[in-house]
Amino acid sequence: MEKKRIVALRRLNEAHLQRLRETFEVTYFEEPQQQPEAVAAALCRAHGLIGGKLQVSPAMLDEAPQLEVVSTISVGYDNLPVAELSRRGILLTNTPDVLTETTADTAFMLIMASARRLVELANMVREGRWTQHVGEPHFGHDVNGKTLGLVGLGRIGQAIARRALGFNMRVLYSNASPKPVLEAEWGIERRSFEQLLAESDFVCLSVPLTEETEHLLGYEQCRAMKRSAFLVNIARGKVVDEAGLIRALEEGLIAGAGLDVFEQEPVAPDSPLLRMDNVVTLPHIGSATHETREAMANCAAENLCQALRGERPRDLVNPEAWALRHPHPLQ
Repeated sequence: MEKKRIVALRRLNEAHLQRLRETFEVTYFEEPQQQPEAVAAALCRAHGLIGGKLQVSPAMLDEAPQLEVVSTISVGYDNLPVAELSRRGILLTNTPDVLTETTADTAFMLIMASARRLVELANMVREGRWTQHVGEPHFGHDVNGKTLGLVGLGRIGQAIARRALGFNMRVLYSNASPKPVLEAEWGIERRSFEQLLAESDFVCLSVPLTEETEHLLGYEQCRAMKRSAFLVNIARGKVVDEAGLIRALEEGLIAGAGLDVFEQEPVAPDSPLLRMDNVVTLPHIGSATHETREAMANCAAENLCQALRGERPRDLVNPEAWALRHPHPLQ
């Protein structure tokens, strides 16, 4: 029986590829951006596509009539044409569970680093500018006992909340459906977005990027925050209006920010954010640990295998595509 064909892009090591080759005919591209024509040619014959940071257009789908599944090695899929995939009955899968804890670690690291001015003061030591005892001009802020406002309370938001409770923080949340069980068990409180901004010492964004959340927070929202408050973004760069945030920071409307994501990635070298001592900037490392990236690739491979075996994948993004392929109600 002829093997089904898949195209694999980055974030897969030799062990992952070998596993896939046991069942499928695999065409692998280490640097797909340098071989767009070869990738497009391989996709024309492919039944499956797997990889990280996938870029798929409707035009590419027009040339891939046999494609059954797109398995992205990421939790986010805002870069993919979900409606087009669904219309064509192409399953889309992601890896939502395996990066929850490590991304929450990143968020809390940014909270701590921003509050205690970690990068600024570490650079002071490294550059030989630590010449006397640290005084008030270099004091940071406590995290313990402060109020954390979570914009979004999905898997990652809940994981951040658990860490905050360990620091005796008061936890507020907004932009999520009511969570009465968690409110009772953890003592967290639901607020409107505007109330959360006004009450929080740290505002952490953990919402997906949608039409509703694009530029959810900008200059006017920073004006509504405490001047002593910090913004942390581990969601998507476009959830923040970066120009508005820069203006707010320049005017001292908030105390600082911790950013793992940006509107343009990699961030432009001339961005004012990179020159601000009160901004901690990271190169989108929310899931960048050896253990998590391995787990993500394993999860994506299993989703792909399930789909190409005719099984409903565990991490299916677009159930409407499954219904199109399997219209019988019992399936």
